[in-house]
Amino acid sequence: MDIDTLAEAARDLLRRAPADFVAERTARQRSIRKDDRDLAAAIGKLRKPAPAAWVIDLLAQDGSLDEAVDLGPAIRDAQAGADPKEIAALRRRRSGVVGALAQAGAALAEDAGHPVTAAVLDQVRATIEAAMADPHAGAAVRSGLLVQPLESAGFDDVDLDGALAVPDAVPDAWSGSDGPPIPIDDARRARKVRRASRPEPEPEPDPEPERDPAADRRAARQAETTARTESRDADAALDGAERELAAAEERRAELQRDLDRATAEIERLEHARDDAEAASDQARELLAAAQQHRRDLGR
Repeated sequence: MDIDTLAEAARDLLRRAPADFVAERTARQRSIRKDDRDLAAAIGKLRKPAPAAWVIDLLAQDGSLDEAVDLGPAIRDAQAGADPKEIAALRRRRSGVVGALAQAGAALAEDAGHPVTAAVLDQVRATIEAAMADPHAGAAVRSGLLVQPLESAGFDDVDLDGALAVPDAVPDAWSGSDGPPIPIDDARRARKVRRASRPEPEPEPDPEPERDPAADRRAARQAETTARTESRDADAALDGAERELAAAEERRAELQRDLDRATAEIERLEHARDDAEAASDQARELLAAAQQHRRDLGR
Protein backbone atom coordinates (compact mmCIF):
# COMPACT_ATOMS: atom_id res chain seq x y z
CA MET A 1 0.00 0.00 0.00
CA ASP A 2 1.31 3.44 -0.94
CA ILE A 3 1.60 5.73 2.12
CA ASP A 4 1.32 8.90 0.03
CA THR A 5 -1.95 7.71 -1.51
CA LEU A 6 -3.35 6.90 1.93
CA ALA A 7 -2.18 10.29 3.25
CA GLU A 8 -3.92 12.16 0.43
CA ALA A 9 -7.13 10.23 1.01
CA ALA A 10 -6.85 10.99 4.74
CA ARG A 11 -6.29 14.72 4.14
CA ASP A 12 -9.38 14.89 1.95
CA LEU A 13 -11.50 13.11 4.56
CA LEU A 14 -10.15 15.11 7.50
CA ARG A 15 -11.21 18.36 5.85
CA ARG A 16 -14.83 17.22 5.63
CA ALA A 17 -17.25 18.44 8.30
CA PRO A 18 -17.02 16.09 11.33
CA ALA A 19 -20.71 15.20 11.02
CA ASP A 20 -20.06 13.88 7.48
CA PHE A 21 -16.78 12.10 8.23
CA VAL A 22 -18.06 8.56 8.83
CA ALA A 23 -20.35 8.54 5.79
CA GLU A 24 -17.59 9.96 3.58
CA ARG A 25 -15.08 7.43 4.91
CA THR A 26 -17.46 4.55 4.23
CA ALA A 27 -18.19 5.80 0.71
CA ARG A 28 -14.47 6.19 -0.09
CA GLN A 29 -13.74 2.73 1.31
CA ARG A 30 -16.42 1.11 -0.84
CA SER A 31 -15.35 2.93 -3.98
CA ILE A 32 -11.82 1.50 -3.95
CA ARG A 33 -12.37 -1.87 -2.26
CA LYS A 34 -12.39 -3.79 -5.54
CA ASP A 35 -9.19 -2.15 -6.81
CA ASP A 36 -7.13 -1.98 -3.59
CA ARG A 37 -8.36 -3.90 -0.56
CA ASP A 38 -5.36 -2.93 1.60
CA LEU A 39 -5.90 0.77 0.98
CA ALA A 40 -9.64 0.40 1.59
CA ALA A 41 -8.94 -1.33 4.91
CA ALA A 42 -6.51 1.43 5.93
CA ILE A 43 -9.05 4.12 5.06
CA GLY A 44 -11.65 2.31 7.14
CA LYS A 45 -9.36 2.63 10.18
CA LEU A 46 -8.92 6.41 9.88
CA ARG A 47 -10.17 8.23 12.97
CA LYS A 48 -12.56 11.16 12.93
CA PRO A 49 -10.68 14.32 13.93
CA ALA A 50 -11.46 16.21 17.10
CA PRO A 51 -13.09 19.59 16.26
CA ALA A 52 -9.92 21.59 17.03
CA ALA A 53 -7.79 19.24 14.90
CA TRP A 54 -10.32 19.60 12.06
CA VAL A 55 -9.94 23.39 12.19
CA ILE A 56 -6.14 23.03 12.13
CA ASP A 57 -6.37 20.74 9.09
CA LEU A 58 -8.54 23.33 7.31
CA LEU A 59 -5.89 25.98 8.01
CA ALA A 60 -3.11 23.65 6.84
CA GLN A 61 -4.82 23.10 3.48
CA ASP A 62 -3.69 26.43 2.02
CA GLY A 63 -0.50 26.90 4.04
CA SER A 64 -2.02 29.35 6.53
CA LEU A 65 0.06 27.86 9.36
CA ASP A 66 3.44 28.42 7.69
CA GLU A 67 4.06 31.84 9.24
CA ALA A 68 3.28 30.58 12.73
CA VAL A 69 5.51 27.51 12.43
CA ASP A 70 8.33 29.51 10.85
CA LEU A 71 8.17 31.95 13.77
CA GLY A 72 8.95 29.14 16.21
CA PRO A 73 12.75 28.97 15.73
CA ALA A 74 13.10 32.74 16.22
CA ILE A 75 11.17 32.52 19.51
CA ARG A 76 13.23 29.58 20.71
CA ASP A 77 16.50 31.35 19.78
CA ALA A 78 15.40 34.51 21.59
CA GLN A 79 14.56 32.52 24.70
CA ALA A 80 17.91 30.76 24.56
CA GLY A 81 19.67 34.14 24.21
CA ALA A 82 17.62 35.63 27.06
CA ASP A 83 17.11 38.93 25.24
CA PRO A 84 14.10 40.46 27.05
CA LYS A 85 13.27 43.01 24.35
CA GLU A 86 13.44 40.53 21.52
CA ILE A 87 11.44 37.98 23.52
CA ALA A 88 8.76 40.56 24.29
CA ALA A 89 8.54 41.65 20.64
CA LEU A 90 8.33 38.07 19.39
CA ARG A 91 5.70 37.18 21.99
CA ARG A 92 3.55 40.09 20.83
CA ARG A 93 3.94 38.94 17.26
CA ARG A 94 3.14 35.36 18.28
CA SER A 95 -0.01 36.51 20.06
CA GLY A 96 -1.15 38.40 16.98
CA VAL A 97 -0.45 35.50 14.62
CA VAL A 98 -2.16 32.95 16.87
CA GLY A 99 -5.22 35.17 17.35
CA ALA A 100 -5.55 35.86 13.62
CA LEU A 101 -5.25 32.16 12.76
CA ALA A 102 -7.84 31.20 15.36
CA GLN A 103 -10.30 33.68 13.88
CA ALA A 104 -9.52 32.47 10.35
CA GLY A 105 -10.13 28.88 11.49
CA ALA A 106 -13.43 29.89 13.08
CA ALA A 107 -14.49 31.50 9.80
CA LEU A 108 -13.56 28.36 7.82
CA ALA A 109 -15.57 26.20 10.21
CA GLU A 110 -18.53 28.57 9.93
CA ASP A 111 -18.33 28.45 6.12
CA ALA A 112 -18.32 24.64 6.29
CA GLY A 113 -21.56 24.73 8.27
CA HIS A 114 -19.97 23.50 11.50
CA PRO A 115 -19.26 26.50 13.79
CA VAL A 116 -16.98 25.76 16.74
CA THR A 117 -17.19 26.78 20.37
CA ALA A 118 -14.89 29.08 22.34
CA ALA A 119 -13.41 26.01 24.06
CA VAL A 120 -12.50 24.50 20.69
CA LEU A 121 -10.84 27.77 19.62
CA ASP A 122 -8.78 27.68 22.83
CA GLN A 123 -7.53 24.25 21.74
CA VAL A 124 -6.79 25.63 18.27
CA ARG A 125 -4.65 28.38 19.82
CA ALA A 126 -2.87 25.90 22.09
CA THR A 127 -2.13 23.65 19.09
CA ILE A 128 -0.64 26.52 17.09
CA GLU A 129 1.49 27.58 20.07
CA ALA A 130 2.69 23.97 20.43
CA ALA A 131 3.69 24.01 16.75
CA MET A 132 5.81 27.10 17.45
CA ALA A 133 7.42 25.54 20.52
CA ASP A 134 8.39 22.18 19.02
CA PRO A 135 9.57 21.58 15.43
CA HIS A 136 8.11 18.06 15.53
CA ALA A 137 4.70 19.51 16.36
CA GLY A 138 5.23 22.11 13.64
CA ALA A 139 5.64 19.35 11.07
CA ALA A 140 2.55 17.62 12.43
CA VAL A 141 0.23 20.63 12.14
CA ARG A 142 1.52 21.49 8.68
CA SER A 143 0.77 17.98 7.43
CA GLY A 144 -3.02 18.37 7.36
CA LEU A 145 -3.26 14.96 9.04
CA LEU A 146 -3.96 16.02 12.62
CA VAL A 147 -6.70 14.14 14.49
CA GLN A 148 -6.03 15.45 18.01
CA PRO A 149 -5.20 18.96 19.30
CA LEU A 150 -1.71 19.50 20.71
CA GLU A 151 -0.41 21.21 23.82
CA SER A 152 3.04 22.38 24.82
CA ALA A 153 4.03 21.66 28.43
CA GLY A 154 7.05 23.71 29.42
CA PHE A 155 10.30 22.33 28.02
CA ASP A 156 8.93 18.84 27.34
CA ASP A 157 8.47 17.63 23.79
CA VAL A 158 4.91 17.93 22.55
CA ASP A 159 3.15 14.57 22.86
CA LEU A 160 2.37 13.42 19.30
CA ASP A 161 1.40 9.82 20.03
CA GLY A 162 -1.97 9.21 18.35
CA ALA A 163 -2.11 12.78 17.02
CA LEU A 164 -1.68 11.96 13.30
CA ALA A 165 -3.94 9.98 11.00
CA VAL A 166 -0.99 8.58 9.01
CA PRO A 167 2.17 8.96 11.16
CA ASP A 168 4.47 7.34 8.58
CA ALA A 169 3.58 10.09 6.09
CA VAL A 170 5.10 12.76 8.38
CA PRO A 171 8.66 11.64 9.24
CA ASP A 172 9.60 15.17 10.33
CA ALA A 173 7.16 14.85 13.20
CA TRP A 174 9.51 12.24 14.64
CA SER A 175 13.02 12.94 13.29
CA GLY A 176 12.94 16.75 13.37
CA SER A 177 12.94 19.04 10.35
CA ASP A 178 16.74 18.94 10.02
CA GLY A 179 17.13 15.19 10.32
CA PRO A 180 16.68 12.34 7.83
CA PRO A 181 13.54 10.21 8.07
CA ILE A 182 13.84 7.42 10.65
CA PRO A 183 11.52 4.52 11.52
CA ILE A 184 8.48 5.82 13.34
CA ASP A 185 8.48 3.15 16.07
CA ASP A 186 12.15 3.80 16.83
CA ALA A 187 11.49 7.52 16.98
CA ARG A 188 8.63 7.12 19.42
CA ARG A 189 10.73 4.94 21.70
CA ALA A 190 13.60 7.43 21.56
CA ARG A 191 11.31 10.32 22.53
CA LYS A 192 9.96 8.35 25.50
CA VAL A 193 13.49 7.39 26.62
CA ARG A 194 14.55 11.07 26.45
CA ARG A 195 11.61 12.07 28.60
CA ALA A 196 12.24 9.28 31.11
CA SER A 197 15.95 10.16 31.40
CA ARG A 198 15.36 13.83 32.19
CA PRO A 199 16.04 14.55 35.88
CA GLU A 200 13.12 15.86 37.85
CA PRO A 201 13.51 19.55 38.69
CA GLU A 202 14.59 20.23 42.26
CA PRO A 203 11.59 21.40 44.29
CA GLU A 204 11.87 24.92 45.53
CA PRO A 205 11.73 25.50 49.29
CA ASP A 206 8.13 25.74 50.36
CA PRO A 207 7.26 27.85 53.37
CA GLU A 208 4.27 25.58 53.87
CA PRO A 209 5.63 22.07 54.58
CA GLU A 210 2.30 20.41 53.96
CA ARG A 211 2.40 21.35 50.21
CA ASP A 212 4.82 19.96 47.62
CA PRO A 213 4.70 21.94 44.33
CA ALA A 214 6.68 19.25 42.49
CA ALA A 215 4.23 16.59 43.65
CA ASP A 216 1.34 18.81 42.63
CA ARG A 217 2.81 19.24 39.16
CA ARG A 218 3.39 15.51 38.83
CA ALA A 219 -0.13 14.80 39.99
CA ALA A 220 -1.53 17.35 37.53
CA ARG A 221 0.53 15.85 34.70
CA GLN A 222 -0.63 12.35 35.63
CA ALA A 223 -4.22 13.52 35.72
CA GLU A 224 -3.78 15.12 32.29
CA THR A 225 -2.23 11.92 30.91
CA THR A 226 -5.09 9.85 32.33
CA ALA A 227 -7.67 12.24 30.89
CA ARG A 228 -5.95 12.16 27.50
CA THR A 229 -5.92 8.35 27.51
CA GLU A 230 -9.60 8.22 28.47
CA SER A 231 -10.39 10.75 25.74
CA ARG A 232 -8.58 8.64 23.13
CA ASP A 233 -10.33 5.48 24.33
CA ALA A 234 -13.68 7.26 24.16
CA ASP A 235 -12.90 8.51 20.64
CA ALA A 236 -11.92 4.99 19.57
CA ALA A 237 -15.15 3.61 21.03
CA LEU A 238 -17.10 6.33 19.24
CA ASP A 239 -15.40 5.50 15.95
CA GLY A 240 -16.19 1.81 16.45
CA ALA A 241 -19.82 2.56 17.20
CA GLU A 242 -20.08 4.80 14.14
CA ARG A 243 -18.58 2.08 11.94
CA GLU A 244 -21.05 -0.46 13.33
CA LEU A 245 -23.89 1.99 12.77
CA ALA A 246 -22.78 2.60 9.20
CA ALA A 247 -22.62 -1.17 8.59
CA ALA A 248 -26.07 -1.63 10.13
CA GLU A 249 -27.48 1.16 7.99
CA GLU A 250 -25.95 -0.42 4.90
CA ARG A 251 -27.49 -3.78 5.81
CA ARG A 252 -30.84 -2.09 6.44
CA ALA A 253 -30.64 -0.45 3.03
CA GLU A 254 -29.86 -3.83 1.43
CA LEU A 255 -32.82 -5.42 3.24
CA GLN A 256 -35.05 -2.54 2.14
CA ARG A 257 -33.94 -3.07 -1.46
CA ASP A 258 -34.70 -6.80 -1.13
CA LEU A 259 -38.10 -5.95 0.35
CA ASP A 260 -38.82 -3.51 -2.48
CA ARG A 261 -37.92 -6.16 -5.06
CA ALA A 262 -40.08 -8.76 -3.30
CA THR A 263 -42.98 -6.31 -3.09
CA ALA A 264 -42.66 -5.54 -6.80
CA GLU A 265 -42.61 -9.26 -7.62
CA ILE A 266 -45.71 -9.86 -5.48
CA GLU A 267 -47.52 -7.04 -7.26
CA ARG A 268 -46.51 -8.49 -10.66
CA LEU A 269 -47.76 -11.93 -9.68
CA GLU A 270 -51.00 -10.47 -8.33
CA HIS A 271 -51.57 -8.67 -11.63
CA ALA A 272 -50.82 -11.90 -13.51
CA ARG A 273 -53.27 -13.76 -11.29
CA ASP A 274 -55.96 -11.14 -11.89
CA ASP A 275 -55.37 -11.30 -15.65
CA ALA A 276 -55.52 -15.11 -15.58
CA GLU A 277 -58.69 -15.01 -13.50
CA ALA A 278 -60.31 -12.58 -15.95
CA ALA A 279 -59.28 -14.78 -18.87
CA SER A 280 -60.69 -17.84 -17.10
CA ASP A 281 -64.00 -16.10 -16.49
CA GLN A 282 -64.18 -15.03 -20.12
CA ALA A 283 -63.38 -18.56 -21.31
CA ARG A 284 -66.11 -20.03 -19.09
CA GLU A 285 -68.61 -17.51 -20.47
CA LEU A 286 -67.64 -18.46 -24.03
CA LEU A 287 -67.96 -22.14 -23.18
CA ALA A 288 -71.38 -21.63 -21.66
CA ALA A 289 -72.47 -19.66 -24.74
CA ALA A 290 -71.21 -22.41 -27.07
CA GLN A 291 -72.97 -25.08 -25.08
CA GLN A 292 -76.22 -23.11 -25.13
CA HIS A 293 -75.90 -22.59 -28.88
CA ARG A 294 -75.42 -26.35 -29.42
CA ARG A 295 -78.49 -27.12 -27.33
CA ASP A 296 -80.51 -24.59 -29.29
CA LEU A 297 -79.53 -26.27 -32.59
CA GLY A 298 -80.51 -29.72 -31.27
CA ARG A 299 -84.09 -28.71 -30.52
